[in-house]
Amino acid sequence: MLKDGEEPPLAAHLVTPRRGYLHHGLYVGNGRIIHYPGLVGRFRRRAVEEVSLGEFARGRPIAVRTDSKPRFARTEVVLRARSRLGEDRYHIIRNNCEHFCEWCLSGVSRSRQLESLPARLGASAIAILDAAATRAYRTLQPASF
Repeated sequence: MLKDGEEPPLAAHLVTPRRGYLHHGLYVGNGRIIHYPGLVGRFRRRAVEEVSLGEFARGRPIAVRTDSKPRFARTEVVLRARSRLGEDRYHIIRNNCEHFCEWCLSGVSRSRQLESLPARLGASAIAILDAAATRAYRTLQPASF
């Protein structure tokens, strides 16, 4: 986690928790982040924008993601991010904030959160089915006398 006043490295892939997911952005220097804010309000899309660390964090902690594999030099990553400022093609499945960061860093648009979703949903679905089956089994048992 970044400490108050700590500046991340240029082109660092930053994450901050939101309700149920991690939000992603790229540090571009001077306390600024470029990110895809995604959907706001009544599912209105917002374009790729540059904001302060504070605006990005919204009072939540910020961490540097260390498992990204940059293919480009830091200055090139920043240029790639700036080239998409104003882009308004957010799509939660195909073009979200994590896709944006990964593309800027490596040239590959991907979202590990989405890639892991089937496994997470699978485990949840199994737990729900198991609980439902257990409940149904209990209701079918004859009463003890």
